[in-house]
Amino acid sequence: MAVAKPMTKAKIIDTLASKLSVTKKLAGQFLEEITLLAYKEAKKSFVFPGLGKLVVASRKKRTGRNPRTGEAMIIPAKKVLKFRIAKQAKDAVLGK
Repeated sequence: MAVAKPMTKAKIIDTLASKLSVTKKLAGQFLEEITLLAYKEAKKSFVFPGLGKLVVASRKKRTGRNPRTGEAMIIPAKKVLKFRIAKQAKDAVLGK
């Protein structure tokens, strides 16, 4: 059973360019600007309508195990970036 390959950036740009009847360069610039805007706004949470939300979450300090030695260790608290999928996207991909 062959696994389908994900779209590359070039294929996404080609698809956008043909669907919107614009040049590949303009479609690439549009994609780049959306990406930069998401990076800039992620701290306040960036919503991509119909797809999901990019949010910063805080993880608490916790205990873990060193996989090599099995020794207990403290994993420090840190901030992580999460993407929460919109219900609309889940329904479109997985069905209701």
